[in-house]
Amino acid sequence: MNNIKEVLNQELAQLENARDVLQYSYEKCCRIGVKIGFTYEELESFEALTSRFARLSDIIIQKILRFFDVLDLEEAGTVRDRINRAEKKGVVESADDFIKIRILRNEIAHEYKPETIYDIFEQVMDLAPVLLKSVDSLLLYSKRYFK
Repeated sequence: MNNIKEVLNQELAQLENARDVLQYSYEKCCRIGVKIGFTYEELESFEALTSRFARLSDIIIQKILRFFDVLDLEEAGTVRDRINRAEKKGVVESADDFIKIRILRNEIAHEYKPETIYDIFEQVMDLAPVLLKSVDSLLLYSKRYFK
């Protein structure tokens, strides 16, 4: 059991670090704003934001929520099942938002058309606060049930 707690603590530390770097990028991009005609530096900031958004969403959905399900003795199921269970546990506020986050993460990973990148930037700016806010709930849940 100590090994499980140690692994959970490592995952939670990675979660907090990913949140902090996403928060930094989000605040920087809020100052820039989504627009047509980014400078190279601004474009680089938004590309870092989308990458960090995708990374934090993966950590939450693929690692932390899966870890919670294992510790709660839940069936594996699909990503949607995992997200729905997280909403029922009160770990995430809205399963619908997390489904949107997952879909957006997949778009980030597989999008190659320059003309759609601005739409992705706008969606990331809209959903980043949801993702950032969820980290506090995840940390609280882990302390309440697994410490």
